[in-house]
Amino acid sequence: MSLPFYTPADDPGPNFAALLSREGLRPQYEVDAPYDAAAVTHGTTVVAAKFNEGVVIAGDRRATSGNLISHRSMEKVFQADRWSGVAISGAAGPAIEMVKLFQLQLEHYEKVEGHALSLEGKANQLSQMIRGHLPAAMQGMVVIPIFAGYDRVRGYGRLFAYDVTGGRYEDEDYVASGSGSLHARTVIRLGHSHQIDRDACVDLLLRALFTAADEDSATGGPDNMRGIYPIIATITADGYHEVAETEVAERFADIIAQFSERA
Repeated sequence: MSLPFYTPADDPGPNFAALLSREGLRPQYEVDAPYDAAAVTHGTTVVAAKFNEGVVIAGDRRATSGNLISHRSMEKVFQADRWSGVAISGAAGPAIEMVKLFQLQLEHYEKVEGHALSLEGKANQLSQMIRGHLPAAMQGMVVIPIFAGYDRVRGYGRLFAYDVTGGRYEDEDYVASGSGSLHARTVIRLGHSHQIDRDACVDLLLRALFTAADEDSATGGPDNMRGIYPIIATITADGYHEVAETEVAERFADIIAQFSERA
């Protein structure tokens, strides 16, 4: 069989599948439906803010696949090392894999060099990993994490946000990512101050997630029936500490009571 030739006026265009069909070379099998990025499990809203002794980082527990709730108790907040943490939003599978590799790299560096990587270096390392994920992100598998930690050299907490290309941006006071981030960020902006303490900051982030869940269907609110509450952690000079679920439940009960009184 000889190759077909076409004149410029009869150019078949760049669609190879259409060319095969035009020449009567249809495949003997049915072509699968186009890839649907919405069918991939996605984590939704994560937030972080500074307080007078460090940073607080938190995330809701819902994961969605399009308009379906695929998981109600997904973990989106992870300890990166003793003085830093990561919260994930976006395609859940690649995001969790990225966090595990990030944890391993930080541990490997510390074992090889004999000391931990600087907080700036950790933020840069995560930025490079996000940049390396760009080809998958262009196909809909977007991963947008938040990185937070306590800088032991400078003596205060720091927050870092990222974009899909790996761009790294340090935020002064607070940061949010995910589908409900607009609503959560507004709540934090109105209630945050430079001298806010640990308890007030925890309450503020919980109110932010509660509001985001009320406005965004992909963000999960507190589930008292199933006992599912946001994961929240503090990072200070003493290290990374996850807030106990019982404390989160009690604080949410107070928040819900306040909302009920205003209604």
